[in-house]
Amino acid sequence: MKLNRPAKAGSLESNDILIQVYPADELSISIESPVKQQFGEEIERVIRETLKELGIDQIKLMAQDRGALNFAIRARVRTAIERGSEE
Repeated sequence: MKLNRPAKAGSLESNDILIQVYPADELSISIESPVKQQFGEEIERVIRETLKELGIDQIKLMAQDRGALNFAIRARVRTAIERGSEE
């Protein structure tokens, strides 16, 4: 799968995450979260696993977390990638 254009998925509501993706020449992940000290590594791990499953290794991804659970993070990353991959 290849990212063709910028896209986003999710929201800034409580227990959700806003994922914004942009085409890039390298992998770049930025995470903002009020629980980053506690769960930042877990959030990044879930994002990286999802990108790997989708075969994405060149992307700029910005995540603004508001306490999303792992299933929500995966769903938002997948949706943003799918939206950005549409022709």
